[in-house]
Amino acid sequence: MKSRIIFLFVTICGLWMLLVGRAFDLQVLPDDRLKSLRSRQFQTVVTLQARRGAILDRFGRDLALSTRAVSIYADPKMISQRRQVAKKLAPLLGHSWQNIDAKLKDRSKRFVWIQRLLSPEDAEPIKALGIKGISLVDEWRRVYPNDSLMAQTMGFVGTEGQGLEGLELTYDTELKGAKKRVTVKRDARGRPLLADGLLFTENPDGNDLQLTIDSEMQFALESELKNAIREYGAKSAVGVILDAQTSAIRAIASAPTFDPNTKTKTESVNQRNRGIADQFEPGSTMKAFVVATALHKKVLQPNSKYYCEMGQFRVGNRIIREADSKHKFGDLTVSEILALSSNVGTTKIAFQLGEQEVRAGLAEFGFGQKLGIDLPGEAKGSLQNLPWNPHLLSNISFGHGISATALQIANGYAALVNGGVLRTPYVVDSIRDLESGEIKKTESKVIRRVLTSEESEKMRLMLMSVTNEGGTGVNARVNGFLVGGKTGTAQKANPNGRGYLPNSYISSFAGFIPAHQPQFVIYVAVDDPQKSYYGSQVAAPIFSRLASYAARREGLAPLILSGEKKLILSSEKNREVAAVPRSQDERVIKVPDLKSLSVREVLREVGGRDLDIKFVGTGKVEQTEPPAGTEIKDTKKLTVYLR
Repeated sequence: MKSRIIFLFVTICGLWMLLVGRAFDLQVLPDDRLKSLRSRQFQTVVTLQARRGAILDRFGRDLALSTRAVSIYADPKMISQRRQVAKKLAPLLGHSWQNIDAKLKDRSKRFVWIQRLLSPEDAEPIKALGIKGISLVDEWRRVYPNDSLMAQTMGFVGTEGQGLEGLELTYDTELKGAKKRVTVKRDARGRPLLADGLLFTENPDGNDLQLTIDSEMQFALESELKNAIREYGAKSAVGVILDAQTSAIRAIASAPTFDPNTKTKTESVNQRNRGIADQFEPGSTMKAFVVATALHKKVLQPNSKYYCEMGQFRVGNRIIREADSKHKFGDLTVSEILALSSNVGTTKIAFQLGEQEVRAGLAEFGFGQKLGIDLPGEAKGSLQNLPWNPHLLSNISFGHGISATALQIANGYAALVNGGVLRTPYVVDSIRDLESGEIKKTESKVIRRVLTSEESEKMRLMLMSVTNEGGTGVNARVNGFLVGGKTGTAQKANPNGRGYLPNSYISSFAGFIPAHQPQFVIYVAVDDPQKSYYGSQVAAPIFSRLASYAARREGLAPLILSGEKKLILSSEKNREVAAVPRSQDERVIKVPDLKSLSVREVLREVGGRDLDIKFVGTGKVEQTEPPAGTEIKDTKKLTVYLR
């Protein structure tokens, strides 16, 4: 009996020792398996985005920014009457209750998103309901304060804050900052332990981008493209404004466009950045590059003459004709070939050069290759491989049988007139690290030299003849400034087969201002205009208005020439068009009556006058300071009040 008692006592003590040992093991000694189990039962992990960096124009105006937003999430296991909960939330969220009910159906899930990125005001009624299992978390919402302005270039982000298109995609790493995985503690019943049902954390911010874009110049370009579609019944329009010296993009746009704030409601085709993604046959704007190549190869000079066959030139079994059947040109100089846009004259120059030199020259100016712009979706265009038959060589010389993007053409013209240097176009001027304050500047990159400075000057002078009286670009002239450029009217290639679409054209103009020292290159193309189709009638006037605006916005001094004043060319190495001093009377400006005019009408009315104009308000002109009729002699400042 005694032995049994001793055995029982030892057994009980042994069991107690095992229990104490196990308790010590569980409570004191580390155990990865138990730690993982505890984490699953009492913690949940939510990944939150940092504040995405802002995108600013060159003057610091906001183009894209991030604002506070609230997202709603649920723990389905904690919600017992899910249909009633769904019906309470539905009218506040603008969804059907069935949609919300479906999200709450799987009770094995402990975390589901109900609605992302609500404004704090819209989230407040949901918070006030105090529904068990429904919680709120602070996030960041991307906002584009100017709606559709520059939408295709900026792109947009997804619901998780990731860049999907445009600058938002290219610079996603710089903009998004660091993600943060937030651990949310839960009680024994799995309920999140949140202060007032709200989770908030401060993450490291993303970097800011400052662009080369001038948002006001961008607005002017977009307005002109939109008006062109309406006025001419066109399908679309595209435009680029470049700094002629650096290839920094001041504005790039296409129409129709879209609003990235409501991107899901727009067609994807309108989200495409046509200025860099769409390639088309450019037409006569290409003639300048053929002439420049011949000039560089010393095949011709501006006054070299070519017989233009009275408008018809046989090439093999085909006839090359001028764009207008009324054009029957005889002997023309190279300058006149450009000014009058002679297909026959350009063909003869191309034949003199030969197919190898023409192709090499076009490639030198960046055609048939990507330029390396800091935006996604850039097309390289097409520049066919050799050999070319004579008819193809002729077609390519006046812009058919070759395709290019609007940016390639604009950038090529910048190289033509800036002294002969081809550069990489770019849109981001600098990246600013908000943590350290460090600013990383983008430097203009030289691709190669394509012309000498003297050859570039000759091209400027020849392209100026295009906008002189009698030239095809006369409608591109700007009051008070000398400009140059080239018209383009190209048949549209058939996208579904060989040949061209009947009665379908792309009307374009490529030009620069001021002609003696180019600051801006502007390219505009209108796709399939119905009321008129010549580039001289459709695109040249658009260039004129944009060039006038750009010159005055940049504060360029007008160059006033009267009928008796001559263009003076110095014999220095870097010759310039010299401005003739104004008379005393020319310094006096009388303020015109601008009442009830729009901003655009005001700019047209005062075009060519040396005035610093400041607009206050929106709408139409109510009054000016000084008032109409006042003579301005010294300040040259005019304030226009709009209502």
